[in-house]
Amino acid sequence: MKISVISSGSWGTAIAILLAENGHDITLWSFSQEECDALLTHKENHKFLPGFPIPKSVSHTSDISRLAGADMAVSALPSFAVRKIMREYAPYAAPVIVNLSKGLEGGSLATLSTVIKEEIPTAEVAVMSGPSHAEEVAKKIPTTNVVAAPNTEVANFIQDAFMNPYFRVYTNPDITGVELGGSLKNAIALCAGISDGLGFGDNTKAALMTRGMYEITRLGTALGARAETFGGLSGMGDLIVTCTSMHSRNRRAGILIGQGKTPAEAEAEVKMVVEGINTCRVAKHLADKLGVEMPIINAAYEVLFNNKPAKEATMELMGRGKRSESEYLT
Repeated sequence: MKISVISSGSWGTAIAILLAENGHDITLWSFSQEECDALLTHKENHKFLPGFPIPKSVSHTSDISRLAGADMAVSALPSFAVRKIMREYAPYAAPVIVNLSKGLEGGSLATLSTVIKEEIPTAEVAVMSGPSHAEEVAKKIPTTNVVAAPNTEVANFIQDAFMNPYFRVYTNPDITGVELGGSLKNAIALCAGISDGLGFGDNTKAALMTRGMYEITRLGTALGARAETFGGLSGMGDLIVTCTSMHSRNRRAGILIGQGKTPAEAEAEVKMVVEGINTCRVAKHLADKLGVEMPIINAAYEVLFNNKPAKEATMELMGRGKRSESEYLT
């Protein structure tokens, strides 16, 4: 089929390669003509995904009108750009749009699939998420993801387009849970990186991951998601890979923050958008609005936005009042 991939960062590029190798007709859209020209010249993304040739069959453009007529669009945009680009894309939109971006919109506090649906109400909007570093997908390392859509036929349609021997896709009707799991884990991964940067060990990281999943599930269910979704690929699966791998930009940024860098300095050094920073802000505002207790997110918010020393925030978490783990999601 004819598929547009919107954004030529590392993930967009990896997905364009995968879908082209699956036999689809791919057009990869870039933010700038300069970036587009570089991809055309080298047929490789030297900036974001070096070492992986882009098939010659992939077309490149920075003109969003050239995406008209596609059967499906795949959005890998950073969260801050989703509304603006989708508004520009609306006149040329495909009937099915798959959101791969793992973030939340600041201000509105909305999921990105909600933003896409608001800008392009005629489209069937789905979400695909899971433990999937772009570098490993490009290497054809066995990877599994999950696609969620309100319409089962649409989910099956997307599943068929993406699946191949090294990329397995499951379906799930819980679009809210799948999207929130993929988004909120970035904030916890940032915390795991901060822990590493402070010189803490595996014990600390395991605690952050486990209790962080409690917090993700608590907020997710308050927003209408199914609790069991967070035990799946888009929840625990993605949390594990993002908290433990140096491919993770969120973990790498967290390490730098734990070592004393400011969030802005860490993001500049990573040279990619660190979604966990904005996600932490949005999660804090959502939790406050809904009355959901999220002590790890609150501590991270103080470190990221109120200059609290990370070690002090950790000690405050450790010194909280006694609790019983047998209390469900407490």
